[in-house]
Amino acid sequence: MSVFGMIKDAIWGKQPAAAAAAPAPQAAAPATTAAAAAPVAAPVAPKAPTDVTAILTQKAAEKGQPLNWQTSIVDLMKVLDLDPSRENRTSLAKELGYDGDTDDSATMNVWLHKHVMANLAS
Repeated sequence: MSVFGMIKDAIWGKQPAAAAAAPAPQAAAPATTAAAAAPVAAPVAPKAPTDVTAILTQKAAEKGQPLNWQTSIVDLMKVLDLDPSRENRTSLAKELGYDGDTDDSATMNVWLHKHVMANLAS
């Protein structure tokens, strides 16, 4: 799984796979009625907006240590119980399209935090 996917899962929880939710078609159905017997996707209600700030603030409060998740990608990952290692941050940077020098971790970290928060907001 992607690092950004793990971030989203840590905030919103794991999303069920669409394929697992659809029932398997019955094998005994005649070929002429197979199209009629196929499950029809129910309309999906739009999700209510999630207050990511409130979720992250609550998770940070539960940690019992000062974590500056509002500006630090490392602290943000700690709040979400994710490995904030350089390797994971570099992988996240590649996922999000960072084209700067990954050896300049300070610049990369600032860029990462900005883009992670922007992607979570959208």
